[in-house]
Amino acid sequence: MSEQNKELERESILLRILWMVLFTIVWQLAEVVLGAVVLLQLGYRLFYGAPNAGLLGFGDSLSQYLAQIGRFGTFNSDEKPWPLADWPTPQPPQGEAAHAVPPAAHPVRDEEPKL
Repeated sequence: MSEQNKELERESILLRILWMVLFTIVWQLAEVVLGAVVLLQLGYRLFYGAPNAGLLGFGDSLSQYLAQIGRFGTFNSDEKPWPLADWPTPQPPQGEAAHAVPPAAHPVRDEEPKL
C-alpha cells in the first residue's frame, strides 16, 4: 500500500471517529426524548384508552433513527444518519389503533345573521 493511501485511510478513520463521537452524543439526547415519548404515550393511553397517532409516528421514526445511529457506529452502514440523510419515515403501527377524535359538528350558516 502506498504512503498516500495510508494517509487517506488514516484521515478517513479519524473523520469517522469524529462522526461516531458526535452521533454518540446525539444518541444520548435522543434516548431521553424517546423515554419522554414512551411516558407521554403511556399517559395518553391510560387517559384516552388508545395511543396518540402523532406520538406513534414520531416514536417509530425516532426509534428508526436510533437504529441508524447504531448501524453507523458499529460499522454496519457507511450512511450517516440525519441531519446528513433524510429523517426516517414512520411505519404503519402494528399494535393498537390510534385514538381518533371525530370532527366537530359545525352548524350550517347559509342565511344572513339576524340583528
